[in-house]
Amino acid sequence: MKTKLTYLILLFVIVNLQAQDFNAKPTIAVLDIDAIGFTLEPSQMGNITRVELDKTGIFQVMDRYDVEYLVQKNALNVENCYGKLCLIDVGKVLKTDKILAGSVELYGESIVVTFRLIDIGTETVEKTKVMEFLNLRNQVQLMIGITLKSLFDLPIDPDLNSKLTRKFDYDNAINNPEVNQLNLSGPRMGITFFSGQAAEIYRAKKSAGGFDAMPVMFQFGYQFEVKYLNEGDFQALFEFIPTVTGLDQGFFIPSFTILNGLRHNRNGLEFAFGPTLTVSKAADGYYDELDVWRLESEWSQMNEGIINPFDIVQRLDSRGSYKIISGFVFALGKTFKSGRLNIPVNAFFIPGKNESHRFGISMGFNTTRY
Repeated sequence: MKTKLTYLILLFVIVNLQAQDFNAKPTIAVLDIDAIGFTLEPSQMGNITRVELDKTGIFQVMDRYDVEYLVQKNALNVENCYGKLCLIDVGKVLKTDKILAGSVELYGESIVVTFRLIDIGTETVEKTKVMEFLNLRNQVQLMIGITLKSLFDLPIDPDLNSKLTRKFDYDNAINNPEVNQLNLSGPRMGITFFSGQAAEIYRAKKSAGGFDAMPVMFQFGYQFEVKYLNEGDFQALFEFIPTVTGLDQGFFIPSFTILNGLRHNRNGLEFAFGPTLTVSKAADGYYDELDVWRLESEWSQMNEGIINPFDIVQRLDSRGSYKIISGFVFALGKTFKSGRLNIPVNAFFIPGKNESHRFGISMGFNTTRY
């Protein structure tokens, strides 16, 4: 009975050890990764690759100190050991299942990452992967990580991959990490519409205080843009926009707008808001019992010595003097891209009293700055 029990225990232990052996991850070693055009040494590039490979969880990655110890113990020369034959010989000494080799090379405006997975048992190159990235040297670890995931068919973040590979992707902290200058500054032009009382005033005859004009005017100006935050999917910015409106109808209506905006880095959508100051002709006056607009000076001329019982208000009037009129702007926009050309398109709305709202659309252009 004891013999049978002992036999069963031994059988259980053997089966368990075999199962553990079957489920064990294959071992892999990473030596130097050839670094061409970088200040990093091949050994440092190899260490970065080793860290990113370990993150995949596919292999038992040999510790770099163990690799160094075995190399020194066996008097191996691994300097400039990048070829298959050399790597296979080293892999046999290290008693590893596989070796990962490769290079990270700078080519003009591109960084090319190449990896080869070598199987020591079959002495063959099992897999090869070559990927090309933008010349973003500070992001080389991310490039190595993406290439390794691609080599082993692991999921890759498409947004991160786009930022590292697409030349004309929207600016962000990854593909343009050191930019503090303006990147969408440029001319702006568009159309503004007046509604409500403001539209009626612009249509009215000049003798009645109107402007004898259409309440639809062309405007143009220039946008100065300063980013103060550029992280993740969003960037925050200040926009300073001087514009002139109405030249198409013989008017000169200058304005200055300050917007605080939030822009999405991936799709170019933007929301902004802020104050606007417009210089236009306005006058103090009142509405009489027939709801007719009259200048304040008209009452004293017609009713000398009598106090005016009507409320005195200020409104647009071609007979008045130039005054600064304040407002608040809400704007939505999207930036379209064509190569290095940026084409921002924005719609804006300025609420006002007596339904005297202003709204319109503008567009501009500039080229990406680095």
